[in-house]
Amino acid sequence: MPGGDGDGRGPLRAAFGGLTTRGRSFLAAGAAASVCAYLLGQPDLLRVGALLAALPVVCVLVLYLTRNRVSASRRLSPARVPAGGESRVHLRVDNWFRLPSGQLMLQDRVPYVLGPRPRFVLDRIEPGGQREVSYRVRSDQRGRYPLGPLELRLADPFGMVELHRSFDAYDVMTVLPHIERLPAVRLGGASGGQGESGQRSMAVTGEEDIIPRDYRYGDDLRRVHWRSTAHRGTLMVRREEQPPRAQCTVLLDTRRSGYAGSGPQAPFERAVSGAASVISHLAERGYQVRLVTDTGHLVPAPDQQVADSAETMGLMMDALAVLDHSPLPGPLDLVTDTQAVSAPRSDLDGALAALAGTETGLLIAFLGAPDAAAIAQLARLRQRASGGVAFVAAGQLDPAVEAGALGQLRESGWAALPLHPGVPLAQVWQQADGERAGAYRGL
Repeated sequence: MPGGDGDGRGPLRAAFGGLTTRGRSFLAAGAAASVCAYLLGQPDLLRVGALLAALPVVCVLVLYLTRNRVSASRRLSPARVPAGGESRVHLRVDNWFRLPSGQLMLQDRVPYVLGPRPRFVLDRIEPGGQREVSYRVRSDQRGRYPLGPLELRLADPFGMVELHRSFDAYDVMTVLPHIERLPAVRLGGASGGQGESGQRSMAVTGEEDIIPRDYRYGDDLRRVHWRSTAHRGTLMVRREEQPPRAQCTVLLDTRRSGYAGSGPQAPFERAVSGAASVISHLAERGYQVRLVTDTGHLVPAPDQQVADSAETMGLMMDALAVLDHSPLPGPLDLVTDTQAVSAPRSDLDGALAALAGTETGLLIAFLGAPDAAAIAQLARLRQRASGGVAFVAAGQLDPAVEAGALGQLRESGWAALPLHPGVPLAQVWQQADGERAGAYRGL
């Protein structure tokens, strides 16, 4: 972990600036004794003065050399935690100097939401030795929080000098949204409106439809495709049959105008937590899940290469950890083949554009207070999906207006339910399962 002095003066001159009151007093006493010895012709007093002045100088030089031979490192375990979870930060200090270090004080900078700033006092470290300390951090509020820089203060055994060193390295702790466990219900979402049966269906192909691949070390010899082997002159095996995966798109409304209040218990935070809970629940059931916001931010991106579903899940959770309200509606620049024009931006234009021409599958939306324009666009989105469930943050509108908005969503094919503060999402999730027959095929 590299560090710097953080001082515009020369390194050695800055080190002498670290003299304590005791060190400066010794230096002044030594200088005064030396002057008096010269004026009075007392050589013994001169020796005493030289000793008094030399002691803080030697301490400065030794501590200056020690400071540059002391390294520090930080390790988070784990670096990603859910809201309300704890992470332990491990600090390690190594002394690479040939002399023992003096007393050290460690201080790590952490955001106030993670807790108080930790401080540790370490005794002298022997040459080639090390010391390890740790502290815990937690946050009820999602986000990404920098840890660092680590500050180190070294002191000599005589209390003559105190030198400070600040290390440049930072670490980042990611606090993920709170995830609620959801009950298992009937789920749809296969492309083409196949519903739940799409998860279990497999292509029934004849011998002529099998596409073989080259043999790889470790392949089961019972999967050797002898006809292709004879035709190509090299060992070929049948590909593994992969059942089609049901698809689901989670739409998160981030419009600031749709939510009131702030803080960990605010409706917007509840919506983010709900989206994370649904994504986690469906991913565990083998769904191919993706996240889209009202602005059109799609995770994973269409051109983004991901290794597996675990990496996809991590990308969506990291995106939800830092997601904030979308900017207020304004002009959106649309580039055509001939010119760039400016058009008024509607509430869900970004989501409509991001999902255009793609298989939506099951569509689950977490909404703030929907207005007429948003309801109309949600109706268009519902037409592209094999099923649709909308969870609307309750208490944002007049009760009559809120009931009317829910009714309009149901008329367009959504299973729309209010998400009241304090009501577990698992309970509303179960209610949505009960309404699926009248609104759409399959939740």
